[in-house]
Amino acid sequence: MNIIVWIIFGALAGWIASIIMNKNKQMGAIANIVVGVIGAFIGGYIMDFFGAQGITGFNLQSLIVAIVGAVVLLYIIGLISGRRR
Repeated sequence: MNIIVWIIFGALAGWIASIIMNKNKQMGAIANIVVGVIGAFIGGYIMDFFGAQGITGFNLQSLIVAIVGAVVLLYIIGLISGRRR
């Protein structure tokens, strides 16, 4: 059951991050899930670096942390691929 929650959480965070970064039309469901889950790890690391709590469960604070991490991930991918949009 835990993996299903991670998939749903990742899909939601990845989808919101893709809307923020204006990449929603370019990304599919699988890409949103992958970006959301990896973004949760990145966001947790960023929050830990600043001394704040990262992912604490399936709640609003953790969702915001995952979205921030996913936005950072999409920004870095955009820089590497050469696309600024």
